[in-house]
Amino acid sequence: MPQWKAFVSQRLRWSSPLTQALTLSVITFCVVLPLCCHRLLYSYYFGKSMYLDAKSESALKESLERGQDALRFWQNRSASASFRFSDVAQHPELLVTVVTARRYDGQDFHYLLQVMRRLSSIVRSCGERRCAEVLLCDVESNPLENPDAKLLEPHFKVVRPATQERQNNWGQINTFEREKRDYVFCLRKGLELVQPKNMVVLEDDALPREDFFSVVKDLLARRFALHTLYIKLYHPERLQRYWNPEPYRILEWIGLGLFAATMLLLTFSYWNPCSFSFRPSVSHLLFFTLYFMAAAELMGRHYLLEARRISPQLYAVSPATECCTPAMLFPGKASLRVAEYLDGSFCYKGNAKDIVLYQMARTTPGERSHSVEPNLVTHIGAYSSVRPNRSRPRLL
Repeated sequence: MPQWKAFVSQRLRWSSPLTQALTLSVITFCVVLPLCCHRLLYSYYFGKSMYLDAKSESALKESLERGQDALRFWQNRSASASFRFSDVAQHPELLVTVVTARRYDGQDFHYLLQVMRRLSSIVRSCGERRCAEVLLCDVESNPLENPDAKLLEPHFKVVRPATQERQNNWGQINTFEREKRDYVFCLRKGLELVQPKNMVVLEDDALPREDFFSVVKDLLARRFALHTLYIKLYHPERLQRYWNPEPYRILEWIGLGLFAATMLLLTFSYWNPCSFSFRPSVSHLLFFTLYFMAAAELMGRHYLLEARRISPQLYAVSPATECCTPAMLFPGKASLRVAEYLDGSFCYKGNAKDIVLYQMARTTPGERSHSVEPNLVTHIGAYSSVRPNRSRPRLL
């Protein structure tokens, strides 16, 4: 027993690296991170029961105000030359096609008007020449069924399916197949009318960020863009964590931990105000690697990704994941191949168009797909146009 006490007292004295490691871990993970991260939506420490409802209501209110502002903006805007995008040039470097459909819920949020207002602003950020041509694809055959798209007709080129074509597309098919056919129609119509070199397809609730076109331009200039089927410009923030089956994220996670641990141990060699006993060694490097990996995951990878917005060149490109198609970049003639792939598949619950494209990119020889991080758009569509909605949507 005295030997056991002597062992414990020796190991747990402050000068022991074990004692310092335990103390540092407790202070970091039980005090500092909970205090700093309990209001961060995508952190493990987020107080969901305390803050989720308030944050959800705040986000809905902000979106509603932005939607009403956009409505007033377009109602009061004359079809002057500075705001007329209906004259679409042929063979542009980039075409942005916005796919829109009627919404039965959340009509007061005017998602489409928000998106088109933002686009009208940033598309002129490239100087005298537009960053891109813009096409609005309203998948409702009757203009009266989508009043927001009707309001935008004086300002943007609007295309719609013929009434008979729309009826053929609807019939008795399910929601997922109908959504896919509408998407294919918009892809083909953009190619037919404009014949762009590259195409971006946005859904009408994907609000572009201010640096949208500068990042897209940089992506298209990278070598990988010549050999990819599509580049996803959005992935849900709640799915961006390191603890994920995607191999590249695990490697990124380990690399971050190793780099931070190495820098810290080297710093201790020159500056050590707390008199830590850590030194460059395998055991201490392993501890701090795991320490920084745990801290990064618990805090939230999403918030670390935001640091990449400093420059378009810092945006990360990685293999694409399955979920979601609010914003897609199709380099070169990839949009034609995508339309053909989708045409050859039937969509249903569990096999929507995003999963079909993901499987095609994985199984078709020579095809690849990529995703860019952080997101280039904000998904503002709390109310869906194709799926059942809650009376008051929540952020998570």
